[in-house]
Amino acid sequence: MSETRSDGELLRAAAAGDRHAFEELYRRFAPWLTARLRGRCADAGTVDDVVQETFLAIWRGKARYREDGDVAGWLWRIGSRRLVDALRGDGARGRLRQALARLRHRDEASAEERVLAGVEHGDLAGALVRLSPELRAVLQATVIDGLTTREAAVVLGIPPGTVKTRALRARKQLREALA
Repeated sequence: MSETRSDGELLRAAAAGDRHAFEELYRRFAPWLTARLRGRCADAGTVDDVVQETFLAIWRGKARYREDGDVAGWLWRIGSRRLVDALRGDGARGRLRQALARLRHRDEASAEERVLAGVEHGDLAGALVRLSPELRAVLQATVIDGLTTREAAVVLGIPPGTVKTRALRARKQLREALA
């Protein structure tokens, strides 16, 4: 029979680099933290990202437990702060996206309308799903949202050169997947 370590023991061991302790801590608390955060945010993707970032902060030693309190409460404070940060970031990006959309000419079809007019269902959708999230985000910003490279760089928080490189890689992967 294996001994069950307390939450505090697991946390200390995980912070010291014990991978098994970290995995146990994650199994013990990730579902709980996810459920609590989903009560604050309906976007499951954002919540999943926040949970991952919360546990990465522990693993990387950026979050320090002072051993004077409940581990669940400590995790909740980290996760809820990261959720607020994520939502604030989305809010700023959303406002920028709306401002840029107002600048677009309303007479012409959007990039999204042009893409959707030519594609119903098929290989393109599957090829897009197989792209990495980083490449999909660049395509979303530049093709679907119709942003310039510079605008996409601001929205995505990456340098313009990275936007160009990822766009080229994404197009190459799509061509190969659709050939």
